Amino acid sequence: MSGCEEIVGAFLFSETSVCMMEAKGVSRMGVVRFGSQVNEEQDTAEEEVVWLDADRQTRRSPENPIRTYFDEISRVPLLTKEEEVSLAQRVEAGEKEAKEKLAEANLRLVVSIAKKYRGCGLPFLDLIQEGNVGLMKAVEKFDWRKGYKFSTYATWWIRQAILRAITNRSRTIRVPTHINELIRKIHQAEREHLKEHGTGPSLEELAEGLETTVDNIVKAKKTSQYTASLDTPIGYEDEGAVLGDFIEDEGAISPTRETFKELLQHELQKALKERLTPRERRVIELRYGLDGNPPKTLDDVGDIFGISRERVRQIQKEGLEKLRDSAVLRKLEQFRQILEES
Repeated sequence: MSGCEEIVGAFLFSETSVCMMEAKGVSRMGVVRFGSQVNEEQDTAEEEVVWLDADRQTRRSPENPIRTYFDEISRVPLLTKEEEVSLAQRVEAGEKEAKEKLAEANLRLVVSIAKKYRGCGLPFLDLIQEGNVGLMKAVEKFDWRKGYKFSTYATWWIRQAILRAITNRSRTIRVPTHINELIRKIHQAEREHLKEHGTGPSLEELAEGLETTVDNIVKAKKTSQYTASLDTPIGYEDEGAVLGDFIEDEGAISPTRETFKELLQHELQKALKERLTPRERRVIELRYGLDGNPPKTLDDVGDIFGISRERVRQIQKEGLEKLRDSAVLRKLEQFRQILEES
């Protein structure tokens, strides 16, 4: 959708605004064309409302807030054109109850439109909530004298509220609403082309089908490759998991590695006690860090025992010679590597 169409859409149902746009060079044909687009989308949305009624029985579950919400709103009867006009007149007169009733009767329309934007970065319940905000604006601004259906008018407000929320909240870098809408249309066109032809469309085919330029398609596709927030919900909305929960903390201690280190340390200490003298065992414990502290240098160990670094080296060599024919020496090297990588 172009920026011009966004401006036209903002004033779509105001005769005064149409005159203002004509003065700015925007033709009535542009208004009619955009109105047709909204009508087509609204007709599709009304068809999908049946989905809520059709499987209401399968969606009754007190454990799932979305299904519970579907069940509740599907019980509200749809309004006739005469009932819409009557309620709109009462809303205009300031009657709060009429405002609530007109909104409640169109909550299913919000859900059917919100369904199209699942997977765009916001939880489904958030999409519905934002759509309901748009619905309330439509209730407040609806002019029953124009003669069009309320659902036709409300569809644009609902869609705009959802798109704006996706643009503002689902991206770490804010993207204009009309670019976000183009990205959605590109993804939809790619899915349809793949389903029909078995391959993805070329840039030229996308540009022709969406009535835009190849350059705009390229820019939109680059923009869609955004950095995801670590707070992005993952899976079902009511599970509470976010993207950050699934990213490995490279600085955290691995439970498996830590357990292996403790078992290896215990096994080595047992072997050293059986094969070496107390002094040899202590020197090797200090040099390899088997006492739970970082490995010490020859000078450090010499200071502890009050001997020279050369004498420490000799004691260490004598102790390692006693372990030469066993697997303990190999395990000592494994333990040293674990400490170095920690």
